[in-house]
Amino acid sequence: MSEPKIIAVAGATGAQGGGLVRAIHADKAGSFRARALTRNPDSDKAKALVDLGAEVVAADFDDAASVQAAFTGAYGAYCVTNFWEHFSPAKEQAQARIMAAAAKAARLQHVIWSTLEDTRKRVPLSDDRMPTLQEKFKVPHFDAKGEADAYFAGVPTTFLLTSFYWDNFIYFGMGPKPGPDGKLAVTFPMGDKKLPGIAAVDIGRCAYGIFKEGTVHAGKYVGIAGEHLTGAQMAAAFTEALGKDVGYHDVDPEVYRGFGFPGADDLGNMFQFKRDFEADFCGPRDLSVARRLNPQLQTFAAWLAAHKDNIPTQ
Repeated sequence: MSEPKIIAVAGATGAQGGGLVRAIHADKAGSFRARALTRNPDSDKAKALVDLGAEVVAADFDDAASVQAAFTGAYGAYCVTNFWEHFSPAKEQAQARIMAAAAKAARLQHVIWSTLEDTRKRVPLSDDRMPTLQEKFKVPHFDAKGEADAYFAGVPTTFLLTSFYWDNFIYFGMGPKPGPDGKLAVTFPMGDKKLPGIAAVDIGRCAYGIFKEGTVHAGKYVGIAGEHLTGAQMAAAFTEALGKDVGYHDVDPEVYRGFGFPGADDLGNMFQFKRDFEADFCGPRDLSVARRLNPQLQTFAAWLAAHKDNIPTQ
């Protein structure tokens, strides 16, 4: 029996990377093994991955030498950055550059880079439909990743276009909240446009599906989503799952940008981009592609049924 191919997984204790590690080790007959990369191999989350059978190694994505060591001997790598840890596009791009250089030096056969659109290609900095942020971005956590795509030139890379995490309703305070009248509502500046969404764990499962299909996607963009839903449709799903009436509160993007929480301006611009360019954003995120890569792909209703008790509504 041949040795399993090693996939080095960045962000292995996070949402996307953790989903991929679990998908690899759930497939007992598969030909891959996960090498889980983390800054803290002694954390409880890292120890849980060891229990699954993953190899856990220390890697700091601000330290090129540690990343290159972690990639050495691997077949492939899953590369992802977390803007919301630091809110710095420059830091995110520096980490992407380190991962791309390490992948090239290690001669990896297949890399997946978790990316997003560079919104400036459709809304240039001179366009005042939405404010320019941090001097040179429209949607910093999108644009920095999209710009970093170029770093992977010369590396056999699949560019994975992800979608809004439904897990944000649990961890990011986006779930239904009572208004002045006491009625629950979800609030987005999306009008009647559809928002592609996905369970975070399904991103990892889709990534595993890409690795299993080989390098046929190298050099290509693959978009994934669990469903494309309007705010009203999400509110209806919440009503069904929670057994309480939940409405949809549409606000202007400028209002959303002014909500005051960290990153509100970035997210306000993001939702406006998705609203104003609905066809361009939904189009690449073909549900049938995601379902082929991940037969376990969840609908929003199925995800809600499993997580409704974890969604704060206060």
